[in-house]
Amino acid sequence: MGCCLPIPFSVEALALFPFSQRNHPSRKIKTHVYQHFLHRTDYENFFLKEGDKQLIRESSTHQPNPERYVHTFKDLSNFSGAINVTYRYLAGMPLQRKRFLTIGLSSVKRKKGNYLLETIKSIFEQSSYEELKEISVVVHLADFNSSWREVMVQDITQKFAHHIIAGRLMVIHAPEEYYPILNGLKRNYNDPEDRVRFRSKQNVDYAFLINFCANISDYYVMLEDDVRCSKNFLTAIKKVITSLEGTYWVTLEFSKLGYIGKLYHSHDLPRLAHFLLMFYQEMPCDWLLSHFRGLLAQKNVIRFKPSLFQHMGYYSSYKGTENKLKDDDFEEELFDIPDNPPASLYTNMSVFENYDASKAYSSVDEYFWGKSPSTGDVFVIIFENPIIIKKIKVNTGTEDRQNDILHHGALDVGGNIIPFKQNRQCSTYIRLGEFKNGNFEISDVNQKIPFDVHCMRIHVTKTQKEWLIIRSISIWTS
Repeated sequence: MGCCLPIPFSVEALALFPFSQRNHPSRKIKTHVYQHFLHRTDYENFFLKEGDKQLIRESSTHQPNPERYVHTFKDLSNFSGAINVTYRYLAGMPLQRKRFLTIGLSSVKRKKGNYLLETIKSIFEQSSYEELKEISVVVHLADFNSSWREVMVQDITQKFAHHIIAGRLMVIHAPEEYYPILNGLKRNYNDPEDRVRFRSKQNVDYAFLINFCANISDYYVMLEDDVRCSKNFLTAIKKVITSLEGTYWVTLEFSKLGYIGKLYHSHDLPRLAHFLLMFYQEMPCDWLLSHFRGLLAQKNVIRFKPSLFQHMGYYSSYKGTENKLKDDDFEEELFDIPDNPPASLYTNMSVFENYDASKAYSSVDEYFWGKSPSTGDVFVIIFENPIIIKKIKVNTGTEDRQNDILHHGALDVGGNIIPFKQNRQCSTYIRLGEFKNGNFEISDVNQKIPFDVHCMRIHVTKTQKEWLIIRSISIWTS
C-alpha cells in the first residue's frame, strides 16, 4: 500500500491555525476544505489511531478557533508515529549509537551540474575530529532513475568510504511505490504543470527523508544538495542551542535561503514529515515550513547571523535553470563565536514596544531599543553562575539607525551578589572602560579583575536625546 493518498484540499485549510505570513500570495479562509480531509477514509485508516479520529471529528463540529486548533495539532498522537515506508539502504547501515545532530540531504538527477559530492565533502572537511563523532549524514537519493542512483552510490562510496565504515554516512532511497500521485495536481499560483510536479515530489522526498531521520539523533538540520558549510558549524549550532536553554522553539534558521540550514528537535520530525505529505501539492517546501512553525506556536522567525551554510549551486535542480542566489550573511571561517552563558537581564531605561533587554544578548537577528537614556541609566546582566570572562564585545546602533548608539557610556563588571528587591544585584563593580563611537571591546578580562564575575553593567554617563539600540552583547568565557 502506498504511504498516502492525494489529499484534495488546499493549504487554505491552514487558516484554521494561526501562522505568520511569508512573501507569497495571501489566501482566503475556506473552512469547508477541512471537511474534505476528514472524509478521506483511506488516509485516516493509514495514519490515525482511533482516538485521534474521534478528536478530529469532534473538532470539525466546532467553529474554527485558532488556539483550539493549534492545541489539537500539537496533541494529535498520530503525528508522533513514523510513516510506514520500507527504505532501501544503498550505502551504510543503521546507526548503532544516537548522535547529537543528523544532517539530511535529498538529491535528484540534475540536467546541469551536480553538487552533491562537494556538499558531502564540505560537511566532513569543515568538521573537527571531535565534531565528527557527534554527527550523522543521511543522503536520500530520491530520483526514480535507478541508473543514476547506481552511479551516485558508486561515487559516494569511493570518495567517502571511511565515513561510511565509521557509521557517519548513510545513503537511502524511498521506492516510487510509496509516493502519492504526482500528475494532474492542482496548479496553485499559476505554476506550470511540470513545476507543480517537481515541487510536489520534492515535498514528498523531504518528508520521507525526515521520517527516516526521526530517531537517530537529538537534533536534525536540513541542507540542500548544493551547499557549502562554515568551519566548525556544529560547535556554533551547539552554542546557539545552549544559549536558548529554557526557551520554546520549533525551528532555528542558520541560513536565510530556501530549505537550507533549518534546525529541528528530532521529536518534531514525525509531525513535520506528516505535514509535508498532507500538503505536498500545495506550495514549495520552504513556504510550508513557515506554516509548520506557526502551527506549533513559534510566532517569529529565529534566524542567526552569521549564516553557517551557503548556496553554491549555479544550476537549479528544476530544469537546470540558473540559480545565482547567495546568502550575504554567510561566513566560512567562524573564529569568534561567543559563549553568552545563561543570564537574566534588566534595564531601567524606557523600552520601545517589544524590543526588550533580552534581545541584545541573543544570537538572533534582534536588538534592544530604548528611548532617550539619561545619566545613571543602566543595562544589567546577572549570570546564573559566576563566570570567568576572557573577552567582552558590545555593539550599539544599526546600519539604518547609525545615530541610535550609546554616545557616552561605560562598562562595569561586578561580584558579591546580594538580594535586591525582587532581583539579585552585585554590591561592588569595577569599571573596565568607556564606549567609543558606540562600541566597546576588551580582551583578557580574567587577567584584569581579581574575582569571578556575577554581573555586567552598561552605565549611561551622559543624557542623550537620541534613542539607544544595543545590537549585540557578546561574552567569551574561560
